[in-house]
Amino acid sequence: MLKKFSFFITLLGVLLFSASSFAQSADAILGKWINPSGEGQIQIYKKGSLFYGKLAWLKQPNDETTGQPKTDKNNPDKNLHSRPILGLEILKDFKFDGESVYDDGNIYDPKNGKIYSCKMTLNGNKLKIRGYIGISLLGRSEIWTRVK
Repeated sequence: MLKKFSFFITLLGVLLFSASSFAQSADAILGKWINPSGEGQIQIYKKGSLFYGKLAWLKQPNDETTGQPKTDKNNPDKNLHSRPILGLEILKDFKFDGESVYDDGNIYDPKNGKIYSCKMTLNGNKLKIRGYIGISLLGRSEIWTRVK
């Protein structure tokens, strides 16, 4: 009886350790990331079990002609043209699929006002962002680097 109880406690411990290890790996994406051009930093955060990202820093936060903060002037919804780009949520609804993959989300490109399906793959301090329309084969990738 004691051996069965000991086995049960050991098994329970392994399961709890595995669950906490899984949660840590899912949250490894949290933090600030810089895009390849160095123009902007994106803060990735979590709401419930989903992951989101907003523009947290811009190299040139103000419009060159007006001197005012850049706004979402390329958005197809004219009602959103006046909202500031800085602080804009550009990554939405990503699920952790395991093996460092975050999928089923979308990415908004304020440069052209379009929303793309997106998949993110974490590899250490590098984050591969794959935006696409329809299937992942028809898209574009870039690598973001973690901000230290």
